Amino acid sequence: MATCQYRGYEILPQRQWSSWCVGIYPTRADLPLLQRSILQTLMAREEDAVAEAKQAIDSVLSEPQRNR
Repeated sequence: MATCQYRGYEILPQRQWSSWCVGIYPTRADLPLLQRSILQTLMAREEDAVAEAKQAIDSVLSEPQRNR
């Protein structure tokens, strides 16, 4: 899977030994950064790592503005 765009973020899957992780990068200055621990989640399948990244993005965007 190549880099994909989701809700203003770029998701970059990366192979780490026998697992997958993703980098999540905001494409606009008004978007919050995600916590590093979320970005380092290792998954057996690339699709699962991307799906988890999308859930993390949804979660951070649903937080009230004061918690960012």
